[in-house]
Amino acid sequence: MNRKLIAAATAAVTAAGLTLAVALTTSATAAGPADPVQLAAMARDLGISSDQARERLAAEQVAGQTDAALRSSLGPAYAGSWLDGTGHTLTVAVTDAALAGTVRARGASVTTAKHSASALDSAKIKLDAKATAAPAAVPGWYVDVRANKVVVLARAGGEAQARAWAAAAGLSGDVVGFEASTENPKPMVDIVGGTAYGIPGGGRCSIGFAVEGGFVTAGHCGATGGRTTNPGGTIQGSSFPGNDYAWVRADAGNTPRALVNRYPGTVPVAGSQEAPVGSSVCRSGSTTGWRCGTIQQKNASVTYPEGTITGLTRTNACAEPGDSGGSWLTGDQAQGVTSGGSGNCQTGGTIYFQPVTEILQAYNLRLMTTAGPTTTTPPTSTTTTTPPGGGGSWAPYTSYGTGAQVTYEGATYRVIQPHTSVPGWEPPNTPALWQRL
Repeated sequence: MNRKLIAAATAAVTAAGLTLAVALTTSATAAGPADPVQLAAMARDLGISSDQARERLAAEQVAGQTDAALRSSLGPAYAGSWLDGTGHTLTVAVTDAALAGTVRARGASVTTAKHSASALDSAKIKLDAKATAAPAAVPGWYVDVRANKVVVLARAGGEAQARAWAAAAGLSGDVVGFEASTENPKPMVDIVGGTAYGIPGGGRCSIGFAVEGGFVTAGHCGATGGRTTNPGGTIQGSSFPGNDYAWVRADAGNTPRALVNRYPGTVPVAGSQEAPVGSSVCRSGSTTGWRCGTIQQKNASVTYPEGTITGLTRTNACAEPGDSGGSWLTGDQAQGVTSGGSGNCQTGGTIYFQPVTEILQAYNLRLMTTAGPTTTTPPTSTTTTTPPGGGGSWAPYTSYGTGAQVTYEGATYRVIQPHTSVPGWEPPNTPALWQRL
């Protein structure tokens, strides 16, 4: 590491009031991550310059090390710590004034407090144990180390209820405080395909794909007007039986992402190019995770107890209850959402999905992709009299008609089924699409 950079970071932190008593490693002395995106975001949202953001990160890292050391050495006398508004000056509270010198020796400011950090945490645990009995007027509670108490939030007109609830939990005196609040908390989650969400009336389904404003899923997971949870939203349209699709407009604060859960990790969604019969296909669901198979047939009809569903795609990939509504992908191209079928992931089975293009067209939705929200147009037939993509080398994102010929790695291939190519569909990898000559 550049010694001038280390010295500059050290000088900046020391000048701000934090003596570097803790041994600094290379990572600690670096003036914050070099990621310009993070620094720009900090500068924008904290009202500081990029250089100040870098210095602040370095100071905060040192403060974290100092706090950890003092938490250990002070033991039960430790009453919490906090940084000032600049992020440079660390204050540590103690219940025993005789330990003030220990704190100062580490380069931090010191103050005395009545209640230790462990006492505050124990008091909050009493409230947590009574969470289900909390009145509607109480949106939350927390430990406030600066105030040296547990604070209970109360909406207008609800302080008496909040006080009664806290008292019933065993909190009284100056360990508990009350604060007026207008908060209306709700979950804010990334909307990622294959992830669980709560359906109307209880139970669980899986997100299909994120679309602009929300997500698509199976129609049998809820009727129009129903409310979902985690992410919260309202079902704007649902068709079942006949079809098996729905779309949910998510509440503000939930963010649609062009991703599908792979259990573990995620895979990107780049588009919704329909894959031909014989293609590999993988599905994601909140019960059985990531499972793969092949597309067996299209335009299939299946009769459930509730009625017949038409226009489905039939596969040999497995699924189980709770996977309903989840994502189906070939490569990075969205294919559909899980409808139903037979069997399970222990013995295998036959599972059907509702093609995603029909859902997007039915509700005029824009699929979230790595390139941003995109519209979907109905698939068009590919001519075979003058095969598109004929001649030359194989290339991704090219439309190939039946009979078209290409070269790839010195070999010649002819199209068996018309398709638009994507990375991963090279001729040697997709014998259902190409025949080697």
